[in-house]
Amino acid sequence: MFNVNQSIMSIRRKLLIGIMAISVLPISAQEQRIKEPEKISFKPHWFIQAQIGAAHTVGEAKFTDLISPAAALNVGYKFAPAFGARVGVSGWQAKGGCVNPQQTYQYKYLQGNVDIMADLSTLFCGFNPKRVFNGYLFAGAGLNRGFDNDEANALDTRTYEMEYLWQEGKFLVAGRFGLGCDLRLNDRLSINIEANANALSDKFNSKKAGNCDWQLNALVGVSIRLGKSYTKTAPVYYEPEPVVTEQPKPAPVVEQPQPKKEVVIEPLKQNIFFAINSAKIQDDQQAKISSLVEYLEKHSAAKVSVTGYADKETGNPNINMPLSEKRAKNVIEMLKAKGVVADRIVIGYKGDTVQPYQKPEENRVCICIAE
Repeated sequence: MFNVNQSIMSIRRKLLIGIMAISVLPISAQEQRIKEPEKISFKPHWFIQAQIGAAHTVGEAKFTDLISPAAALNVGYKFAPAFGARVGVSGWQAKGGCVNPQQTYQYKYLQGNVDIMADLSTLFCGFNPKRVFNGYLFAGAGLNRGFDNDEANALDTRTYEMEYLWQEGKFLVAGRFGLGCDLRLNDRLSINIEANANALSDKFNSKKAGNCDWQLNALVGVSIRLGKSYTKTAPVYYEPEPVVTEQPKPAPVVEQPQPKKEVVIEPLKQNIFFAINSAKIQDDQQAKISSLVEYLEKHSAAKVSVTGYADKETGNPNINMPLSEKRAKNVIEMLKAKGVVADRIVIGYKGDTVQPYQKPEENRVCICIAE
């Protein structure tokens, strides 16, 4: 039972460590890179507005009696994030009314408009092409053309004289202002809602009142952007500066003195052979003596040992001992003659007491070893 509980505790501990490690990973990944947010910039663009709604011409009749249909079509250019301009045409029908006798009449009009627009949402909240609600105001001027005023001309005017009655048509200058909003559906299309007021000459509704005639409009429609209204720069990621870890300075290298290599001088051995019962150095043996001299000149600390021998197959010990001595001395005299000083020469002679070689003729020799 104790072992089972231990296993369960171990599994829980490992799971907890794994969860903590996973939760730390996103933070670590974010710390590895510094993000510069994406940049959205305004782009000038054209737009079209198509609107339809209702108009009310302020007059003496009931408010509802003076409501008539209205429409407008505008083409505009937004040249700055918060400002634009538009030209358009509006109109359809207007109404007027009399109290005594109580009667209303209608007439037609078209009005060309030029407006300057200000985007209130951008002015107060900054540019944001993804904003759903974008309110605006505008002010401008228009040229109004009234026509088809037959009903006003046919009214009973026995008790009321219409001093500004017009028949063929009438051009009037209008001043206008209004408020509106665009409800964004996507980057190109918005629902448009607008209310505006148009101040015209007192002659607009054919009646003399001593003040301006007001034409009020409530419109709804669509606003279409022609082209992109903004540009977007992708975010830029900067790699963090590498962490420089100072490496420990290596310990100074102390050069250990290298032991001097001992120069090993290979010894030089030369056998100077002689004729039977002779101590004379033959011509063909002199080159060996010269090589000994060259060796001693090259190695100033070297010495040469010269040991004479005689073969025991000829003569006897009384003859061979002096013969081996003479052979050694003749070699030494030639070495001295070639410049080798006496203290670098060691002499020895064995007679026939020692036979270094097996063949008798090879024992008629002086063995010279320089080292």
